[in-house]
Amino acid sequence: MEAPMFSVAVPATTANLGPGYDSVGMALALYMTVAVTASHAWAVHYDGEEYAGLATGTDNLIVQTIQDVAARHGKEVEPHVLQVQSTIPLGKGLGSSATAIAAGIVIAERLLGISFTSIEKARIGSELEGHSDNVTAALLGGVTVTYYTEDTMEVIQLPKPPIGAVLLVPPQALKTEESRGLLPLELSHSEAAAGSAASNMLVTAIATGDWELAGRMMEKDVFHEPHRKRLFPSFDEIRTVCHSLGAYGMTISGAGPSLFVAVKDGEETVIAQKLKEQFPYYQAIALQPAEEGARVVDRV
Repeated sequence: MEAPMFSVAVPATTANLGPGYDSVGMALALYMTVAVTASHAWAVHYDGEEYAGLATGTDNLIVQTIQDVAARHGKEVEPHVLQVQSTIPLGKGLGSSATAIAAGIVIAERLLGISFTSIEKARIGSELEGHSDNVTAALLGGVTVTYYTEDTMEVIQLPKPPIGAVLLVPPQALKTEESRGLLPLELSHSEAAAGSAASNMLVTAIATGDWELAGRMMEKDVFHEPHRKRLFPSFDEIRTVCHSLGAYGMTISGAGPSLFVAVKDGEETVIAQKLKEQFPYYQAIALQPAEEGARVVDRV
């Protein structure tokens, strides 16, 4: 088999961070890596049993994204083999579909010889994903804040935050559409105003490095947490224990079913171990935010 032409690495993400619903995302240092090799037909090979059920031909999300990007520019891409390795739990609220789309965009850039701006990549990714929070963080890294509508795409990228993180990952996956089905069609004006204020405070606190405040705001969401929290065993108890351990805050990661805990930098391993001991239903992963987004990591 020929040596790969190049590889692309894409970080996992956590979205919303509480009240930043569908607009705030953070890249996390778990990665999907895709090695790209010329071939006579499209094929996608995944390492690991968890990804065994995913499509492996032209119906694969990475391949579909590559072809979509090419079609937008009136071009075609010759077939390639994609070898995928990933440490990102599948279907666990950590942006696994967004990483596939981000990988496809960066691979298409390289194969087509096109260079997109950050806004252009975010627009393409958001259109394909259907919302902007996960995919923009996966593409750009750090913390991203987006405003995305049919006509408008605005992105602010903030640096990697100086915190540690713990992910509490349950054994069962959850489809995003199932989780979204729990949300109300309307909120009262006062509820929406409170949620907007919490989101504004969250982003400002992150931007100014005040994670004590950011952690408190993470737990003030009214848009989705009150309607989804029943899906999470021991949700309120976990939050109480996180506070006792000195965590900044705990919230749902994306649409779930994982939980994201923001902690002081360097304390993530100890806190992850303590949470695992008290809540063995969850896998506890200690990690850091990721500074960089999707990128080419090597090339022959």
